[in-house]
Amino acid sequence: VQLQASGGGLVQAGGSLRLSCAGSGLTFSRYVMGWFRQAPGKEREFVGAVTRSGVTTLYADSVKGRFTISRDNAKNTVYLQMNSLKPEDTAVHYCAASARLLSGTQADYNYWGQGTQVTVSS
Repeated sequence: VQLQASGGGLVQAGGSLRLSCAGSGLTFSRYVMGWFRQAPGKEREFVGAVTRSGVTTLYADSVKGRFTISRDNAKNTVYLQMNSLKPEDTAVHYCAASARLLSGTQADYNYWGQGTQVTVSS
């Protein structure tokens, strides 16, 4: 199983980025997909997740109203649209796949991607 995250980069505060995560080696549509992030010196934290169908999403309070998760099962890809970015959003962002129900708990996720760096300058 491979989860390949891409789309990270350097952006000014208030800007936007769209992350993508392409899955292979798994039946993508059978997995809840989540995004997590880890800032320097901090523990990895939940960002958001989307159900298998893409109908229902779950977000951390810190990104609610600014970030949107979507998925395209035909392309085996999940997206994280990040708007109104803040310097505190700076982190390595990871995608993950879960065979369980929609969750923000890291232990519920079976597979992890390698991460993509997002840096927001003030």
